[in-house]
Amino acid sequence: MRWVPTLYFAEGLPFYSVALIAGLMYKSMGEPNEQIARWTGLLGLAWVFKPLWSPLLEAARSKKSVVVGFEFAGAAALGLVAAALHLPAWFAASVAVLGVAAICAATHDIAADGLYIASLSARQQAEYAGWQGAFFNAAKFISLGGLVILAGQLERHMEPALAWTVIFGIAGSIMAALAMYHSWALPAGRNFARSAGDAAGARAPNQVWRTLADVVVDFFRKPGIWQAILFIVLFRAGEGQIQTIGPLFLRDPRALGGLGLTTDEVGWVYGTAGTIAFLIGSVCGGYFTSWLGLRRAMFFLILAVNLPNAVFYFLGTVQPADLGTIAAALSVEMFGYGFGFVGVILFIMQAVAPGKYQTAHYALGTGVMQLGFVFFKMISGDIQSALGYRSFFLWVLVSALPVLLLSRFLRLNAPSGPSAGDAAAGTSGAT
Repeated sequence: MRWVPTLYFAEGLPFYSVALIAGLMYKSMGEPNEQIARWTGLLGLAWVFKPLWSPLLEAARSKKSVVVGFEFAGAAALGLVAAALHLPAWFAASVAVLGVAAICAATHDIAADGLYIASLSARQQAEYAGWQGAFFNAAKFISLGGLVILAGQLERHMEPALAWTVIFGIAGSIMAALAMYHSWALPAGRNFARSAGDAAGARAPNQVWRTLADVVVDFFRKPGIWQAILFIVLFRAGEGQIQTIGPLFLRDPRALGGLGLTTDEVGWVYGTAGTIAFLIGSVCGGYFTSWLGLRRAMFFLILAVNLPNAVFYFLGTVQPADLGTIAAALSVEMFGYGFGFVGVILFIMQAVAPGKYQTAHYALGTGVMQLGFVFFKMISGDIQSALGYRSFFLWVLVSALPVLLLSRFLRLNAPSGPSAGDAAAGTSGAT
């Protein structure tokens, strides 16, 4: 309890700063939707490719030092975002330092999860898994329900660039404070190796890369893997577009088809009611799937994860002015997202990860999952600009049909042998 909650809060804060806060900042600074979607989507590639450099971290003598080091580096990168906003080429400079923050955050995830596994017994890992998710999502609450609301208040009294300078300065300061605390609170978390001989072998670069190559080759030899990859990518087709364009639609003026909300109003509806609805949906989705079984539940989970598409089509068509109505609709959106997202996570755990390299293949599966999100995020701005908001939301509804069709032909049986939950040990919601 001294370090698990704060460690996973430190995973969540830079992730949400890059994935959510940056897009709202660029909207306030007047950037077009296609630019915002393309470049913030590109930043997400850090979480796609992080499994490729994860073996290098096994050479570290202490995972604690890696965790603390990348927390300090991430703090510095977030602080540099604040400075970059005042440069002549502020957009390019801010994207560059956000890219550094993304790489630091993704690498921190690897080391933090490794520290969690190495420091806790299997029983303790299960006991504290709930604290992982709770504090990772607490970072979302602080980001959207705290920092974005504060940004909106500051925008009423100063230029957007100065307001967001304060916000990223605060985010960087929080990360620096967490790094200083973790330099004291974290356990040593030495290498996974059990003996001196094992440690020497684990640290040999040629052995590391041979193991990585074997992991990747074994992954792509799995029966039905290409169909599974296509399913994982398409599962996030609607979500990747809605999660990107939805907040921008809320901010755009009504004359352009948006809802004309202020920055702090977006923070209120997403960071409070929306976050609570997401957490409730996630818990309910898990129990629903446990009760019905993954095969029978999958169709309903896909419908649920695409419920946000219908919500935004309603908002884009009706354009309600009442903030309570908007908040209620977005709570339905976030509930559906949380409920349905369980489907792709369990599919990776139960149908993709099991085998010789269960944990590594789970990481590769979540990398593919993030790749699907990034791809559709990057193209969403161009599609929305071409279609307008109402037609775009209709297009996103249609985007859900291929994955519904493909789900009828998938192998969804849970494997025998080691628990699928073992595949997820030490992983976080950052993916």
